[in-house]
Amino acid sequence: MRWIVRIILGLVAVTALLIGGLFLFGPTVNTPAGGLLAAVLPFLETPAATRESTRSLEVADGYSLSLLANVPGARVIRVTAAGDLLVSSPSSNQIFLVDHVDGSVQLLLADLDGPHGLEVHGGYLYIGEDARISRIAFDGERVSGELETFVGDLPTGGGHWKKTIRRGPDGDLYLAIGSTCNVCIEEDQRRAALWRYDIETGEESLFATGLRNAAGFAWDRSGRLFATDNGRDLLGDELPPCELNEVVEGGFYGWPFAYGDRVADPDLGAGRQNVIEASIGPVFEFRAHNAPLGIEFLRSAAHPTDYRSAALVALHGSWNRSSKDGYKVVSLHPVDDGFESRDFLSGFLVDDDVSGRPAELAEAADGTIYVADDYANAIYKIVPSERGSSQLTITATQDTDLLAVTLDRPMWTDGGCAACHGDAEGQVALVSLGAKYDLDSLTDYLQRPTSPMPPVTDPDAAREYARALLEATP
Repeated sequence: MRWIVRIILGLVAVTALLIGGLFLFGPTVNTPAGGLLAAVLPFLETPAATRESTRSLEVADGYSLSLLANVPGARVIRVTAAGDLLVSSPSSNQIFLVDHVDGSVQLLLADLDGPHGLEVHGGYLYIGEDARISRIAFDGERVSGELETFVGDLPTGGGHWKKTIRRGPDGDLYLAIGSTCNVCIEEDQRRAALWRYDIETGEESLFATGLRNAAGFAWDRSGRLFATDNGRDLLGDELPPCELNEVVEGGFYGWPFAYGDRVADPDLGAGRQNVIEASIGPVFEFRAHNAPLGIEFLRSAAHPTDYRSAALVALHGSWNRSSKDGYKVVSLHPVDDGFESRDFLSGFLVDDDVSGRPAELAEAADGTIYVADDYANAIYKIVPSERGSSQLTITATQDTDLLAVTLDRPMWTDGGCAACHGDAEGQVALVSLGAKYDLDSLTDYLQRPTSPMPPVTDPDAAREYARALLEATP
């Protein structure tokens, strides 16, 4: 029995390392004891030995920057008619309402199923959950009545389980469903695709395919649809590029047979040249593993002139490069051959140390921009203004010692961990799980962990892993 427990502990240690060993910095404002490592992976206890440093976030000229609120696991933001913010938290299964003036945070909905995408229409709040799009009556301040299913039986789980929804200029509701895997031919053809629903009837149609993980999408002033797309892993530091695609109805964007501008994938591209040549290449390439997520085209006349037709993109940052990259918000400005990228909000990455991960953003009618940081549990407020501070000082804490469970070498190699992380020792603290989880909640976490930790896809296996962990680390 002891060797089984050791293997199980090794497996979870490996997966936990994907986050715990890679992202050690986090702002100390309004975060739980142990800093953001504990916030991202709640079952990790961080040791007392720490090193603090002061960082400055910096926004582009013509804007002022401040911290509006701390929201656990802040992800998608939508601005209500009153200017307040709806904020989803997939990691806590909650949705919050944040006052846009004083930053006060109100819990709006709890006990959801991985809520991610949000949209408001016709007196309803629509929610992209793991297995469905749900909706509930919403008057701009509070919800009422029962949560009901608008679209059900969506494919669940996998590496990209979060569901992004947005209402298009045509009035329809669009849904992005990511892939289950790094690179594979999906058994369920609803994966790695963009879908469209009549918001009145729920009638479904397939809009575009070959999008590995179109985590963010938005329409520009002319009504063209653009989507970010996260490229595959395990091809090194510089390949493949992440993408911005102009998405057209019926379009195929290459995955899993090609990446970038119709480059054949080394695993699945052979013999499919005709399919690859018929695919649509990106209109802009981000650096490899930058992980572009939320995108928003600015519309307010309050912005400086050269930003009024720009798009803002949140780069969540790399977890699988030897030297980290991304971790900022960039502005994309139209030029003759596509887009030009500029740093818009930066300072989260300094000397390979991370203090935040921009995930999503939204623009209010007056031009105020809000950025969600699901690593720092923060909502930043950016206002077009020549006055005010263009910098925000934060304090970051780094844990200098992570010990307790030592990874068995066979698990490190047989589990494929070395392919991403090299020949590392792999040590991470797993203590007092019972103080944070019961059997059901830990089972649920192992099946749908915080990305990029891979899920345990078999529910029975997840439950057995959870049971063994709770027994081994009471």
